[in-house]
Amino acid sequence: MESKKPLIFNVQRFSTHDGPGIRTTIFFKGCPLNCLRCHNPESQSFKKETMIDENGNKTIVGDYYTVEKLVDIVKKDQLYYDNSGGGVTLSGGEVMAMNMEYIKDLIMNFHKWGIEVAIDTSGFTDRKNIEKIAPYVDLWLYDLKLLDDKDHQEYIGVSNKIILENLKYLSEINAKINLRLLVTGGLNDSVAYAEEINQYLKSEKISINQIDILPYHNFGRNKYKQLDRKCTQNFEEPSDDILESMKEYLESNNFRVSIGG
Repeated sequence: MESKKPLIFNVQRFSTHDGPGIRTTIFFKGCPLNCLRCHNPESQSFKKETMIDENGNKTIVGDYYTVEKLVDIVKKDQLYYDNSGGGVTLSGGEVMAMNMEYIKDLIMNFHKWGIEVAIDTSGFTDRKNIEKIAPYVDLWLYDLKLLDDKDHQEYIGVSNKIILENLKYLSEINAKINLRLLVTGGLNDSVAYAEEINQYLKSEKISINQIDILPYHNFGRNKYKQLDRKCTQNFEEPSDDILESMKEYLESNNFRVSIGG
């Protein structure tokens, strides 16, 4: 039944972001957060939407896919995954807010073809959802949007308590984690913030594979207009110098770090 299949708003082949190598990224539609910095506003609603461009052309956002259809699309590029160390990434929206039986079935079917699976998540989900798929996930792309809980509630719309608890749980079960830090000008673009991240990870004994510093950008502003919504992307992009300084600091504390996803 369609009601049991999550909505998907994009299947992006030959992606070089959202994990290592060449990948196919599947973007699920729907998110429980309310991020003021969101650059994919079409990902927020759990329902189909209409986008209207400046020429009046309409696009329906969101469609249903069977597991079999997605596997057929993804396996077309298996040679590229194998040669580049890539695979498939399940992203969003928030993939962990979807029907988890569907997500587990999808992952298991990719594994039948030897395709590695990454989950891109905010971590804002019930622990049982993570437990359901954790044994089968090859890489977690874990988006830590803000470390301070008060800031998190103001800019993301929810407390980050469950997010931090789930991050610690994944570390405890020895999951492979790439911690992704969204860095925004005037908000958390500083070496001091990198110091807070370092102190937190070490004090909580959280083991990660690497840190990805993701610079905020304003690419999504026009999408709000096409959805007839008020744009909340009113922040500054961080400077390259600040990003490099944060990277150097974290590397000096024995983390493997990249700028970009």
